[in-house]
Amino acid sequence: MSGDFADRIRSSGKRLTAQRELILRAVETLGHATPDEILAEVRTHASAVNASTIYRNLEVLEELGLVRHTHLSDRAPTYHSVGGHEHFHLVCRGCHKVTSVDPAVMGPVVERLRAEQGFVPDLGHLAMFGHCVDCEAGQNRQQ
Repeated sequence: MSGDFADRIRSSGKRLTAQRELILRAVETLGHATPDEILAEVRTHASAVNASTIYRNLEVLEELGLVRHTHLSDRAPTYHSVGGHEHFHLVCRGCHKVTSVDPAVMGPVVERLRAEQGFVPDLGHLAMFGHCVDCEAGQNRQQ
């Protein structure tokens, strides 16, 4: 976990607890993970942590801008660290592969939304669903 994250937690008036540190490390290690996956990772280091602790701390960490969530499926939200690059997500409905994409790809769409709708989207929460090239090719062969 970077010192910036620790400083951000402390400057907010909140404490940097061992549990928060473990949760942040788990999110960074896993990349994109549901609360249950984060819990499993944290329990490899601290078996006494429970699901409510994970959810409560993820909420605090998101309020502080240290993690973000998106919905990559119809199940639980998926969290990722903001320490990496800003990105949005492409989710294949076939193989469930998740690809992180630079927001510059959406530049023309963002500018058009701003100009025509007076709206600036939060791309970090965006998940676009479709089929990767491999799965699309497989579907075409089956038809």
